[in-house]
Amino acid sequence: MGAQFMKKGGGTGRRRRRGGAARMSEINVTPFVDVMLVLLIIFMVAAPMLTVGVPVELPRTSAGALPAEQEEPLAITLTNDGAVMIMSEEVEAANLIPQLRAIAAERRDTRVFLRADGAIPYERVVQVMGALNAGGFNNIGLVTDQGGPRFDGSAD
Repeated sequence: MGAQFMKKGGGTGRRRRRGGAARMSEINVTPFVDVMLVLLIIFMVAAPMLTVGVPVELPRTSAGALPAEQEEPLAITLTNDGAVMIMSEEVEAANLIPQLRAIAAERRDTRVFLRADGAIPYERVVQVMGALNAGGFNNIGLVTDQGGPRFDGSAD
């Protein structure tokens, strides 16, 4: 379907525009392609963040989320039965620090996200934080769910 142009002096009975050409009747797909490329980039960035699949009941807080980095963040999870997991693999407590040191040697980012079930005693969380520090990770982010209570007693 090409655009049809009327010639000057043509006797078709249609109104002519100023330049003597008729309107173009093709569909412009450029905005559609732009939107699809933006969505593709969004899904490519968001997909690696959905890889940690250990179910835990996170505590709620009113704090905001940390900004995202380019390298995939290391996630340490403490389950409600006390197991320690690096990403989705369970690690024994005796092997935690050597394994963290090996991981730290391969990574350039020292940020780690600590996910702990809300039913775990605080002492266990602090012990794992000490192991993370001894393993070479000194930038620890505690992962929580949003919408929890605030200090003023109100909830989100």
